[in-house]
Amino acid sequence: MEMAKPQAEHGFLQKLVGTWEVTARDMADAGTWTETVRSLHGLWFVAEGNGEMPGGGAATTVLTLGYDPAKGKYVGSWIGSMMTHMWVYEGEVSADGSTLSLYTTGPDFENPGKTGEYREQIIFSDDDHRIFNSSARQPDGSWKQFMEAHYSRLS
Repeated sequence: MEMAKPQAEHGFLQKLVGTWEVTARDMADAGTWTETVRSLHGLWFVAEGNGEMPGGGAATTVLTLGYDPAKGKYVGSWIGSMMTHMWVYEGEVSADGSTLSLYTTGPDFENPGKTGEYREQIIFSDDDHRIFNSSARQPDGSWKQFMEAHYSRLS
């Protein structure tokens, strides 16, 4: 088996590497959140977040991202210590190269026992600032954003 090599598409993910301070409106009563992102030889990227949940309690999250040339898509997963569901992603980068949109399905938070469609986006405003947002698919096909976090590079 030939060793995989990073593709041009991995360049977007390389920009994530570093340590980030995370702030969000719905995290105002939580403690400081940080995220550390590392690269596994330029192919896979692992982001570990740590902080306090709103209302108290320590939490850890792990996001994995890569690019699958056979699918022609970005792929990944997300787990958090606050829930038992593992989110699995597929997505693409916008034509202007600033936004990675990741699509997934999971528990419908408004309708227990049902499944919903979600879109997560990583949007770079510059090399040291990015936004992460989450949206739920509405019955009319539109996306309704319910979460937004801002990331500032520490290192």
